[in-house]
Amino acid sequence: MRITPIDIAHKNFGKKMFGLDPEEVADFLQQIASQMETLIHERNSLKESLREKDLANAEYKERDKVLKETISTASQMAERLRQDSEREGKLIIVDAQQKAEMIIRDSRDSLKKMYQEMTELKRARMQFEANLKALAQAHLTLLEQGEKYMPQMQLPNLSVSETAPIARSSSVSPLAAE
Repeated sequence: MRITPIDIAHKNFGKKMFGLDPEEVADFLQQIASQMETLIHERNSLKESLREKDLANAEYKERDKVLKETISTASQMAERLRQDSEREGKLIIVDAQQKAEMIIRDSRDSLKKMYQEMTELKRARMQFEANLKALAQAHLTLLEQGEKYMPQMQLPNLSVSETAPIARSSSVSPLAAE
């Protein structure tokens, strides 16, 4: 059985002859009861403080757990974002390389086409020049042959005043009249 300060304060002892002084015993018991009551209040206060601190500690532990989980989740998300960004960056680079290759291929094809067109133009020019030379040569040959078969006509030496009335009166040119 637990002894409380009240038990101590109200404890009565049996009296014997030549026994203890009842007042001294009562004073002593009163002092013990008072100290015991102070100790019990102090102990209860410490227990309450300990309980509050345990609750606060549990709350801090819960917060710590939540923060660790949040940090872990954030780290995982950051890693996933980094991986996604790297993957997307690689896709962009591959796409850009493919587009660049297409542009280069198209440029090369265009350049080949232009070279072919230039070659065709040079060939056409050379053919035109050759045809023009042949035509000019043929005309020169015809002129030379014409001089052999047809002598050149000599026009009379007329002054400008003599030929002017003839030109006015006739619709035929002076060369055609001869």
